[in-house]
Amino acid sequence: MKPNMNYQKIPANYLFSTINQKVEQYKTQHPNSDLISLGIGDVTQPIVPAVIDALHKAVDEQASSETFQGYGPEGGYDFLRQSVAQHDFQDRGLAIDASEIFISDGAKSDIANLQELFEVNNKIAIGDPVYPVYIDSNVLAGRLGDWDEQIGQWSDLTYLSSNEANQFIPELPKQAVDVIYLCYPNNPTGMTLSKPELQTWVDYALENNSLILFDAAYEAYIQEPNIPHSIYECEGATKCAIEVRSFSKKAGFTGLRLGYTVVPQELSFQGQCLNKLWSRRQSTKFNGAPYIIQRAGWACYQEPGNTQINEHIAYYMENARIIRAGLEAVGATVFGGINAPYIWLKTPNHLTSWEFFDALLEATQVVGTPGSGFGPSGEGYFRLTAFNSRERTIQAVERIQRFFTQA
Repeated sequence: MKPNMNYQKIPANYLFSTINQKVEQYKTQHPNSDLISLGIGDVTQPIVPAVIDALHKAVDEQASSETFQGYGPEGGYDFLRQSVAQHDFQDRGLAIDASEIFISDGAKSDIANLQELFEVNNKIAIGDPVYPVYIDSNVLAGRLGDWDEQIGQWSDLTYLSSNEANQFIPELPKQAVDVIYLCYPNNPTGMTLSKPELQTWVDYALENNSLILFDAAYEAYIQEPNIPHSIYECEGATKCAIEVRSFSKKAGFTGLRLGYTVVPQELSFQGQCLNKLWSRRQSTKFNGAPYIIQRAGWACYQEPGNTQINEHIAYYMENARIIRAGLEAVGATVFGGINAPYIWLKTPNHLTSWEFFDALLEATQVVGTPGSGFGPSGEGYFRLTAFNSRERTIQAVERIQRFFTQA
């Protein structure tokens, strides 16, 4: 028996596990400290009443032989697939059919599992900074070569650098690549692309016979009218793009686990329909998201669930506005926080991301996320999230303001 030695290539500790270890160590050393977390992007508001009602009803259905549900369809129940297709796409004028929607237990799982559709020698390009699972799942498949400790990069990965110098709009790859990972609104930077900017990537993919894997997990937080909610708003995208979405941040399902992936019927490479391949993959390895959770997801699209969820999103976006405005008031350089619940802060006084993490924790007891944990282009930046109560958000901003004025 030979284990998959690619596991030896990735860091032993996941970014957020490292943060948790540092925080727990600090709490042990300072048992009376009053920590405020603006770090891990977990929601804090409870699930809305309409969704809770749907959960209760679905649970009760499992207690009756007439309404009991056992194994469901691997791609998801029609009631949810139809609701997703209609409300998220068709109501926006996009011709996405329910047969192109695959319900899952979350965007993270899908993003990791989708790489099983790629041949091992495909050239991968990934936005940088980036959510770690994009890279790690391809490392485990043996697709990214070797880790270069000196420059902090994988030898066979094309990095699409996004930073202040290019206004967080990465350049197109100079050499043709096979698979491109894009995330907008972006995690961790909170930045977005306009429709013409996103169309440029679709045009590139069509010209180079590339696939775009588009992570739209934070689509619900878009506030400005000129920002696309889906890559399928771009001409030709159904021929070159897979889109992944999540209920975690939109509806507070981080503990329930629900998401979906869109694989258009006309998405084909070398005569292989990816819709059929993904359907085969899911039916082979996945038994479907639980009926109870899918009923909760369905309630998100009905009234009053939809209105209640939008109120929660507005709550978090007001937190984001407070954080951004508070930091700008003391001269900090910040990005994001307008169409996403993340604020991307430039570290002061040339501190590294982890140096700033330690200094902020020690001086203010506020926890954020070091930008370097998201990739080489994240060095010198720091992520704060809007996922906390209003009171604690304001307290955290006041503490960080004191830190900047005293630095």
